[in-house]
Amino acid sequence: MQLADQVSWLDRAENCLIFGASGVGKTHIASALSRRVLEAGKRVKFFSATALVQLLQQDKQCLQLQARLRKLDRFDLLVLDDLGYVKKSEAETSVLFELIAHRYERKSLLITANQPFSQWDTIFPDSMMTVAAVDRLVHHAVIFEIKAQSYRQQQAAKRTAT
Repeated sequence: MQLADQVSWLDRAENCLIFGASGVGKTHIASALSRRVLEAGKRVKFFSATALVQLLQQDKQCLQLQARLRKLDRFDLLVLDDLGYVKKSEAETSVLFELIAHRYERKSLLITANQPFSQWDTIFPDSMMTVAAVDRLVHHAVIFEIKAQSYRQQQAAKRTAT
């Protein structure tokens, strides 16, 4: 609630990282926090991580990646939902790393992922790139780890029990 009520963390270019298993509410929290940030007068852009990476790859192929990164700078908060679903190809992860490096200490990121940092080698093919990305993200960040049962699994269990 503090992040939602006091958006000064965006002025300091801090990040918000939300981890947890599938179905625990990471996207819901990211959406709610984004809405509060918008209500506070800040600019927000919400992407599925896969869609953003594909867009950045297209821009890189057209030699427009830096222009796209500058356009994204208009947003105080950039949300990347479900980072763990980004494929582990060098082309995909290199543009993801460029985005993280570009926004470092300049603009905020909110990232949801179903893997903890210890498993990010499944996202980035190069361990040095993994370390560098994590280092930049956590340097100024609030990190949440949600440990709960999937909401969808709970609802399915209730339906089958009745």
